[in-house]
Amino acid sequence: MKGYVKSSPYFFRLIGYAMVLTIAGLLLLSHLFPAPLQEPADLGVVPNPVKSAWFLLWIQELVSHSVLLIYPVMACALFMLLLPWLPLSPVAHRATWFPREQRIVNVVTIALFLAIVILTVVASNFRGVNWSLVSPF
Repeated sequence: MKGYVKSSPYFFRLIGYAMVLTIAGLLLLSHLFPAPLQEPADLGVVPNPVKSAWFLLWIQELVSHSVLLIYPVMACALFMLLLPWLPLSPVAHRATWFPREQRIVNVVTIALFLAIVILTVVASNFRGVNWSLVSPF
């Protein structure tokens, strides 16, 4: 077993450090940016626009253009779900970040992530009354 490093304790220690840093970062971000909760719902006074939770805003942004855009979202979700079993690229023999053998998977994943982030930012900061584009400044 030359060239191999045992996972315990080296790998699991790194995972532990990453978990602690992630939790600390999330706690810090939740303290700096409180949740945008509104008052309890009142059918007599409906705000315009009614926005989804921040993690669903990108889908709301997509379907505001066309209801049919939910189907590509479902296809991408199915693609990501089946990704480990799809024969897109050869098996990586070493664990590395962004291996050359899996370049297509890496590019698709990063592109989807960036698209979701951009759509979320647009929907949360650049949408106003009747879901029209407005400047946040």
